[in-house]
Amino acid sequence: MKRSIFFHTDEYHHKENINYKPRTFSFKDEKERQPEYWTTQGQNFLKELLNRQENTNKAKNVIFFMGDGMSFATIAATRMYMGGEEIELSFEKFPYIGYSKTYCVDSQVADSSCTATAYLSGVKTNFELIGLNAKAKAGNCSAHTDEENHVDSIARWAQKSCRSTGLITTTTVTNASPSAIYAHMGHREWESDFHMERHNCNSSEYQDIAEQLVYNVEGRNLKVILGGGRSNFLGESSIDEENQKGNRLDGRNLIDEWKTEKSKDGQATYVFDKNGLRNVDIAKTDYLLGLFEHGYMKYNLDVIDKNLQHQEPTLTDMVVTAIKMLQKEENGYFLFVEGGMIDQAHHYGYAEIALDETKQLSEAVEVARHMTDTSDTLIVVTSDHSHVFTYNGQPPRGNDVLGIAKVSDDDNIPYMTLSYANGPGFYVTHDEEGTRINPETYDTTNPFLVHPSLVPIVRDTHAGEDVGVWASGPMAHLFKGHYEQNAIPIIMAYILEIGPYAVDEKCASCAFNPLMFLTIATIFILRIFK
Repeated sequence: MKRSIFFHTDEYHHKENINYKPRTFSFKDEKERQPEYWTTQGQNFLKELLNRQENTNKAKNVIFFMGDGMSFATIAATRMYMGGEEIELSFEKFPYIGYSKTYCVDSQVADSSCTATAYLSGVKTNFELIGLNAKAKAGNCSAHTDEENHVDSIARWAQKSCRSTGLITTTTVTNASPSAIYAHMGHREWESDFHMERHNCNSSEYQDIAEQLVYNVEGRNLKVILGGGRSNFLGESSIDEENQKGNRLDGRNLIDEWKTEKSKDGQATYVFDKNGLRNVDIAKTDYLLGLFEHGYMKYNLDVIDKNLQHQEPTLTDMVVTAIKMLQKEENGYFLFVEGGMIDQAHHYGYAEIALDETKQLSEAVEVARHMTDTSDTLIVVTSDHSHVFTYNGQPPRGNDVLGIAKVSDDDNIPYMTLSYANGPGFYVTHDEEGTRINPETYDTTNPFLVHPSLVPIVRDTHAGEDVGVWASGPMAHLFKGHYEQNAIPIIMAYILEIGPYAVDEKCASCAFNPLMFLTIATIFILRIFK
């Protein structure tokens, strides 16, 4: 088809374009029309920069937030979703920002397991590997049995320095991102023996990820574990609290095994819903396991739509309880928090859900910053990778970010502000001949509306551009600049003085050793009665 295009200022369109309308603007404040508004804003920002003092305190605690799949486009669109382009998410108010490169050793565009290994252990690795270096091969059933390929996570470094550790996720606690805290595995999907057997791995010979959470040294020492994924801990003949079956082929109940193991070291509490989490006796609980769903936790908007707010805790609910639990440790703590359903929503083209999940992460970060002190607690917020998600089309100011941007000057059909380079949206936004369907027919009030995509694919893919790193608290200025993703835990370790920067191996001296205690007590008693 021959195209005739002409230009008009910054716009271009077909001569045949239907009823072209000049752009109109919706201002939040009439002051924006005045140049003084913007110059004053810029001067105030400069003043803030000039008055900013670097916090060089030693950190006692680190809270590490990770928005899975949270690209810069996702953050920008979330501002509009929250009410306006000028709005800032809580972590965007942090004083320092850097940029990290997210590729794997063997892949230009990363998955969540190789990135998790990088940002938690300081070592980049191959696609689909967890807690192993790049010498290991993905899909090798026995890859994790070679301890020379193991890499320790920052959680393990913290444990060795007598700090409490915890993890939170809105996916399963055995999913790729959180499992890099405690597991070493040849494939991210081997969350239970069921998944290992599906990949022709003899599960009787090798530990799956759920087993490693219960029995690996890193998993055994976690004080707080909150998220979804009950099915990976229960046998296929077992029924959980929500009448769902487990998937384990070995018939084991790893939740009970966890309770038995942890009861040897202190008071262990298991909860499965919001009410149970709310009623945890923090003072009397040493170890807390919360599994709130059979699989992934529900999207926040799904919880609201189904009126399940009384049942399913929010990310903020989990963060509040975890901080209260970990604050009991006088030596400090390391807490990992994943907003994992941002990624899942993007994979299925649920743009509004992805924005709402990003908003939930922002709220959790804000609460964490209010509950802690910038003098001793470093908070870092980042993403593992981006998505092929675009915020585009030159819509007018104040336009509904979930709606139509403009009319195409090619096919004269309106197009959406938010779309994907690939994904399931192709199937629902094109007819059988591949012609675009007019999005004016879409129900944009449905949060599960699948947004358009260019290439047909069942799930959208990740993208390869850099992601942001925001930091607040002691030595946060070290996160400025542009760096490899694996530098993140190394910087945090330096600030906490753990791992490669540990001043000493405190844990050997401060950890409770029953035999040593009995020996010292016996000597003390003998001296008294000598």
